[in-house]
Formats: sequence, structure tokens, C-alpha cells
Amino acid sequence: MSQIQLWTLIFIGASFAVYLYIAWRSRVKETAGFYVAGQGIPTIANGAAVAADWMSAASFISMAGLIAFLGSDGSIYLMGWTGGYVLLALLIAPYLRKWGKFTVPEFVGDRYSELVRTVAAVAAIIISFTYVVGQMRGGGIVFSRFLGLDVTGGVIVAAVIIGLYAVLGGMKGITWTQVAQYSVLIVAYLIPAVAVAQQMTGIPIPQVSFGQILDELNAISLELGMAQFTDAFAARPQIDVFLVTMSLMIGTAGLPHVIVRFYTTKSVRGARYSAFWALLFIALLYTTAPAVGAFTKLNLLQGVNGVSADALPAWVDNWAATGLVTIGDGVTTIGSVSNNPASGADLIVNNDILVLASPEIAGLPAPIVGLVAAGGLAAAMSTAAGLLLVISSSFSHDLYFRRVKRDSTDKQRLLAGRIAMGLAVLISIYAGINPPAFVAQVVAFAFGLAAASFFPVIVLGIFWKRCNSAGAAAGMITGMVFTATYMIYTLPVFGTAANPHILDISPEGIGTIGAVVNFIVTIVVSKMTAPPRDEIAEMVENIRYPSERRPVAAGNVTGTP
Repeated sequence: MSQIQLWTLIFIGASFAVYLYIAWRSRVKETAGFYVAGQGIPTIANGAAVAADWMSAASFISMAGLIAFLGSDGSIYLMGWTGGYVLLALLIAPYLRKWGKFTVPEFVGDRYSELVRTVAAVAAIIISFTYVVGQMRGGGIVFSRFLGLDVTGGVIVAAVIIGLYAVLGGMKGITWTQVAQYSVLIVAYLIPAVAVAQQMTGIPIPQVSFGQILDELNAISLELGMAQFTDAFAARPQIDVFLVTMSLMIGTAGLPHVIVRFYTTKSVRGARYSAFWALLFIALLYTTAPAVGAFTKLNLLQGVNGVSADALPAWVDNWAATGLVTIGDGVTTIGSVSNNPASGADLIVNNDILVLASPEIAGLPAPIVGLVAAGGLAAAMSTAAGLLLVISSSFSHDLYFRRVKRDSTDKQRLLAGRIAMGLAVLISIYAGINPPAFVAQVVAFAFGLAAASFFPVIVLGIFWKRCNSAGAAAGMITGMVFTATYMIYTLPVFGTAANPHILDISPEGIGTIGAVVNFIVTIVVSKMTAPPRDEIAEMVENIRYPSERRPVAAGNVTGTP
């Protein structure tokens, strides 16, 4: 066993022991504890849990890699995900928290009808499943390199661990586990970033110092057949940059697994403050990612430029064993590098390895490499657990309880939810082994589906009293089907061949168009059909104020200040 594998086992073993202990101590027997942690999570802790839920394997493992190869175009992920969080925190979360329900489908069910609740529950399951596939893939990549497994074995191990503690603890266990996971992932991300910044520039502040190496990075990128790092719109058309950024923003504001986090606080005020803390915690990683991408890419290119195939750095052989780095047939000297297997470059490097490989590429000590591996798993596991909980709650609370067995007990609903979790884990193992794209791109597809389904009906449900059940159902179904159809058309999924993008719109950006379609259909159908009942309009008016203005229908809206 190598030093890297030993330290990886130590850090992963220690962190897993903590996560499982927390999940066991926090296990619950009632639905309120399972779905919203009894609404008793302190503000700062909830902020850290939101940040961990937010910063998935896409943020930790894949985003800096995409930035490294996309250059400035990679800013779409930074702008989309952080901008969307602000939109969610200010425009949606406090109002839904005041409504006082467990799930997003439950909100739209009370706001519109049982039909819309069912549509929303199905949409939540599809979105969450798409998202969790990226997390399974991220976990598989970590295990494949550092524990000597192939990607298939890595995905299976990650899925078993994630499913175990998610089923045990529900939202209460997941929340406190995510606080621990945030601590692990942010330390694991910042320590190597600071070390590499000091090593390459003499300034241990990566957010500031990476600008010093951009000219050198641009020059060597051109030499190896790649676009300059600082070139705008080199990797994708300008219209698609806008559409992807917008899709990520409004998709973020409609993600059910993040919205439900704001139900776990003690009050609406607590939801707002936890949003502030979460944004601060998120910014620590998101402001560091561009520096990690730039430093790692420069180190990588300098290490392989003009080097013979049999004299490449050790990290190339280490990652080649996983199948995520490949050397072209018959290559004697590296003269071109790419992340695209179809490019014919001498060296093909999968984006998803760059953060995990960064300490090795920079020659940092084995303990730091092991710490980064533990951080990558923490990121994947924290988000996957939250997504599995959404799948569980949508199935047991919004489908099983509402549509199948209205007289089911708490015990029966918990069992149904845990069975749904288990099935989701099993299905996502296959999809994690055979993903349609890089981790961050798969996650972006989930955001596009959320943008096209949830965002319009939630915003209109809060701010437009005339919006009704027929409009919401028609809008959600139309937006979801339109967006999913385009994604399937342009991606090699379900055995289909990938087709060219229409009007330069990528599958990551189609969610914006889907949201526009949803808005139009919802508004038109609502105008053409009967308005909602007076008590619904009264409830909508009341949730937009800090405290209750007048009595409302009992049991529908809480007046917590």
C-alpha cells in the first residue's frame, strides 16, 4: 500500500466513522424529525448544512476542472450557482418557510391542488435522481483512484455508505452530518489551494495570487493546442453562456432539496439568517475554484509539455489506471492535451480528476492528497443524502400518503420513504457508472429540469394570486417535457445517439427556454380558466408579509415572525 493510499484510508475512515456515529445518534422515529429535523436546527449549523448540501461533487470535484479547460467560459457555473442561491434566499425560501409545510410538492399542493402536488412530486423525484447520479459518479472517482478500485466498484461503495446513513437518520441525522461534512470539505479544498498558491507565487491567498500566472498559462495552452485560459466565448457561443448561466440561477432557486433546508430552522427569521451564513460558507469555496483550476492546469501542462510518453510524471500513470487519463496510441512525445476523447490529442485528461489530482500534480505530501480525497467524498455524500431524502419524502409523503393510503401511520410512511431511498440508490448506481457527461454537467441538467418545472410555479404561486391549478399543472408538465426531450435528443442517453445542438443551445442551457415555456403556458391557461378560491388568494397575500395581517384558513399558513 502506498503512502497516498494509507493516508486516504486514514482520513476517509475517520470521517466516515464520524458521519455514521452522527447518523446513528440522530436517528428518528417520527416524520417531523425525518423530513424537517423537528424544525429545531440552529441558524449557523443550518447555514453550514445548506452549504454542504449545495456544494456537491460538482462544486468540489468537477467545477474547477471545467474552469481549467473552459477558461473564462467556466464562470457560468460560478455565476449561475451563486447568483441562484441569492435568488433563492431572497425571493423564495422565507415565503415557503412561512407557509410551514414539509416539502415543495406539499406547498404547490396546498397552493394549487392535489393534481399539481402529484406532478410536483414526480418532478422532484426526476430532478433529484438526475442530480444524485453526479454524486455517485463523484464518489466512484475518488474510490477508483485512492482505494485501488475501478470506477464501478467505487460507485457501489459510495452508494452503500450514502444510503446507509441517509436511511438511518433522516433530515435530523443528515443535517448534523452535513455540518461535519462541510468542515471536512472546506478544509480539504483550502489547504492544498493555499499551499499551491504559496509554492507558485509566494502569496498564500489563491483568490488574489492566481492572476500572476495567467500570461504563462495562456502561452503554454496555445503551445499545446488549447484555447487561451482568459479567452471569452472560446468554448461555447455567447448565447449559450447566457442561457446556461440563467438556467443554473433559476434552477438553483427551484431545487427541492435545497428549499427544504429552510424548513428545518426554528423561524422565518432563522431561515433568513441561515441563508446569510450559507452564502458566506459557499463563497469560501467558490472564490477559490478559479484559482485551483488555473494553478492545476498550469502545473499539469508544465509537467507533460514535450515529455516523452515513458517519462511522464507519476500522477499520469496513477490516474491512467482508472481510465480517466489516456495517452494516445503510438505517442512518443506529448505535444497536445485535451479533455475531449474525440479530439485526438496526445494526452486526454478527464476534467473530473483535476481537483483530486491537484496535490499530486503539485508534488504536495501524501497526507494532503488523502485529505482532498476525504473532502471529495464529503461533498458527494452530503448532497446525495439530501437528494435521497427529497426522493423519499416526495414518494412517501406526496405520493404514497396522498394518493395510495391516506390512513397510513407514521411508521408505514417512514418505511415507504426508506424503501424509495433504497430503490433510488440501486438505480443511481447504474447511472453513476454510465453517466451521460462530466459530473458538473450532469448536475447542470438537474438544474435545468428544476428551472423548467418548479421555478415558475413557485414564483407565480407566491407573487400572483390569479395563478391557478390548471395553469400550474399545464406549465410544469410542458416545461419539464420540453426540457427533458431536448436533453435526451442532444445527449447519448437511453441508448440514443447525441444530436447537434439547435441554435447553439446546449442541454445545460435549455432549462432557461423551458422556464419561459412554463411561464407562458401557466399564465395563458390560468387566464383562460377559473381563478383560485378566495381563501387561496388570502393565503398567498399573507405569506408575503413578515407577520400575519389578518386571520387565514386554519392550518395553512404559520404566522411565525
